[in-house]
Amino acid sequence: MKKIILTIAVFAVAANGFSQLQRVEQPEREIANKAIYAELGGAGVIMSFNFDTRFSNSNRGWGMRAGVGFGIADFTAGQTIDWIDSNGIPYYSDYTEKHSYYSFPIQVTYIFGRRNSRHAFEVGGGVTPLTRKVSLYTYDSNHPGHFIGHMCFMYRIAPAKGGFLFRVGLTPIIGTGGDLYPMAAVSFGFTF
Repeated sequence: MKKIILTIAVFAVAANGFSQLQRVEQPEREIANKAIYAELGGAGVIMSFNFDTRFSNSNRGWGMRAGVGFGIADFTAGQTIDWIDSNGIPYYSDYTEKHSYYSFPIQVTYIFGRRNSRHAFEVGGGVTPLTRKVSLYTYDSNHPGHFIGHMCFMYRIAPAKGGFLFRVGLTPIIGTGGDLYPMAAVSFGFTF
């Protein structure tokens, strides 16, 4: 019986010492300064998937975002004869088809707020290249282009040590014709 109690005591002391050793070797988790998220609206036109990182080891300050998104637009597919007047002159109209295209939002951002707080405010601006020449966010459809500009003014909730990310706010878009459109966006993702 004494041998069993002595063996259990030695095992308990060894296990306690080993657990203490493991606690010392594991560093405390660092500040989460990277994120992945899906955004509805905003710079990716309809929806985009994005990677966000800070340029320092902090979850605040300067950083950037890059992503891939998609949109749908009308493209002129051809012409049809609407009618022919009494002199035999035909009158045509364009018919359009809807086609999808990809977008690649790129943005430089700055995040304001206390370092360990989960609440922050994000401000940024950038450009979104498009894979098709389309007329987006412009009052005159005669200004198609391969780029749109964008800004962001977002309220951001994310734990300092990483976890669920939520962003919501205004994302004004500068269309292919140079017109400014007020837009909004909402994002869900994770920080790490």
